[in-house]
Amino acid sequence: MTRPDLSRASWFKSSYSGNGGSCVEVSSDFPSVAPVRDSKDPEGPALLFPVEAWRSFVAATVAGEFGDI
Repeated sequence: MTRPDLSRASWFKSSYSGNGGSCVEVSSDFPSVAPVRDSKDPEGPALLFPVEAWRSFVAATVAGEFGDI
């Protein structure tokens, strides 16, 4: 997989990010990958997840499959 150019990505935080700065940002600008980065280090590295894997993770989180974390 070729790493996408993230320099012009638009990033957003979860609406649940009111927890004192410990949050991640994700970009939906790419059709096949979901880049995720630490909001406290926007110039740092981003992890790339296949879009379907990211959607499954978000759905499982919303469904409470990971417990009360």
